[in-house]
Amino acid sequence: MDVAKIEEGFRKVLEGLGLDIRDPALRESARLTAQAWHDELAAGLRLPPPAMKLFPVEEGQSRGLVALQDIPVKSICAHHLLPFVGVATVGYVPEASLCGISNLSRVVDHCARRLQVQEALTDEIVRTLQRVLRPRGVGVVIQATHFCMHLRGVNHPGQMITSALKGCLQDDDALRREFMALAPGAAGR
Repeated sequence: MDVAKIEEGFRKVLEGLGLDIRDPALRESARLTAQAWHDELAAGLRLPPPAMKLFPVEEGQSRGLVALQDIPVKSICAHHLLPFVGVATVGYVPEASLCGISNLSRVVDHCARRLQVQEALTDEIVRTLQRVLRPRGVGVVIQATHFCMHLRGVNHPGQMITSALKGCLQDDDALRREFMALAPGAAGR
């Protein structure tokens, strides 16, 4: 990532809006914005995926659904460069390995820190967990508010929900229902 080019781009945006970048309130804006995009908002483009601590499934240990709810999602819409924020529920049915539960949150955060559409983010999280955990099944549901809809266009709030299910979470009706009952927006939550 080229921070100098990012800063130059934001400086041009400010000038294109007719703003005086010498104004004390704006003097550092392009630099600070570039740093925020590099360090945080698009960090998933430059940082490697988090290392996941895996543990073997012990003999006789349950191989039932493992899920984490209410994982914060903060990403940037690729269409209008505005944020979308919400929560994810991530679950998997282990085959031979379990992971530390915080790893699920770290994977979501890493995948979210880039420009994309919510559908792609949902699929990327699933692919990452499939590749690392090699579970019997994996599922992700994300519910998010998109500021590109809230602040422009229709100018209305709304919650977009996306899901991606693979393996037994897609094929087994009972497991799919169990997982989806835990997901954002599920009845009774």
